[in-house]
Amino acid sequence: MQDPLSASLAATLQSARLGRDLSVNALADRSGVSRAMIGKIERGEAQPTAVLLGRLSGALGLTLSELVARAEGGTGELLRRTVDQPSWTDPATGYRRRAISPAAEGPLELVEVELPPGASVSYPADAYIFKYQQIWVLEGDLHFREGEVLHQLATGDCLQLGAPAPCTFINPTATACRYLVALVKGR
Repeated sequence: MQDPLSASLAATLQSARLGRDLSVNALADRSGVSRAMIGKIERGEAQPTAVLLGRLSGALGLTLSELVARAEGGTGELLRRTVDQPSWTDPATGYRRRAISPAAEGPLELVEVELPPGASVSYPADAYIFKYQQIWVLEGDLHFREGEVLHQLATGDCLQLGAPAPCTFINPTATACRYLVALVKGR
């Protein structure tokens, strides 16, 4: 059985695609995700991974946070209490992301991520075109591959991302890593 957020993500993806007057073929060409997989996600037959959502949101001109906020049916409130901060878990890696920022459409987004031991999540450069981004490690160690450069971050370290490049978040340890991502749209 599919959880309510995953079902809403399916409908939100389809709505965003249709709102941009894109066929499934066009979205597949832009995102590098197969037509069959897009169809399965939109019909709720497949639960999308973080990587797939990153590719699809970038191809739709949205950040992953914007896509999730739309799926949540954001109210535009200026305060988001901890109990109201939705989280989503990637079915493939166990990567958990929690949207901290209020649902109002502002220029700043804060997202907390917990990356399980040994997990790795990759995103294409397109997922980073729309924003200025920093990563602050709250707990644990994070290896962050930005293009060909590997940054080794420890608790308390903060990294400002450069020009859009394919990126991979890697937890090389046997304990979970928690980090905060701060995004500013319109880079």
